[in-house]
Amino acid sequence: MTHIPVLRQFAQKYIWWMSETEAMTMPERVMAQVMDIGDYKDVQVLARQAGDTVLRQVLQHAGAGQFSPRSWHYWHYRLGLATHPDEIPPLPVRRFE
Repeated sequence: MTHIPVLRQFAQKYIWWMSETEAMTMPERVMAQVMDIGDYKDVQVLARQAGDTVLRQVLQHAGAGQFSPRSWHYWHYRLGLATHPDEIPPLPVRRFE
């Protein structure tokens, strides 16, 4: 994964229930959290530093509960993964077996 300078700062801010060290073992989770609940400035910084390719990977490999429906739709449009509501895949769900 590309080095993203601001990720440590975002880990502290957006993954508050873990230590920074723990959160940094899951950079995709940190990015997903910023994509879902980040403020406008932080989202813009992340998008600029990570790039659309990395953000697409985060979205396409997101776990259940990592995105709200609103964020899920926004990012599919923003990253060019959908141009119509019918093209947006369902949110990931937990599977119990």
